[in-house]
Amino acid sequence: MYAIVRCGGRQEKVAVDDVLTVDKLTGEVGSTVTFPALLVVDGDNVVSKAAELSKYVISAEILGATKGPKIDIMHYRNKTGYKRRMGHRQPYTQVKVTGIKAGK
Repeated sequence: MYAIVRCGGRQEKVAVDDVLTVDKLTGEVGSTVTFPALLVVDGDNVVSKAAELSKYVISAEILGATKGPKIDIMHYRNKTGYKRRMGHRQPYTQVKVTGIKAGK
């Protein structure tokens, strides 16, 4: 069984025990977050209707904060002596999917 969920403006394919890196979430390590399902596949059964998807709950546990790769930014203007170097590392949160359950 797997599901397609929306998290951080992107869509991710998740299954139970998957570890995802998503945009920074508020919450402490060990707390539980839920994601809205866009598609649920259970063997031959594919659920894509909004009324049926609202019954599914995809829960995940926050493992901790992490950072993405360093991005180097260089500003340069020719013949003026202007150079500026900057860097950026995007903050992310790692979550572990704990369950894909059909509710009522």
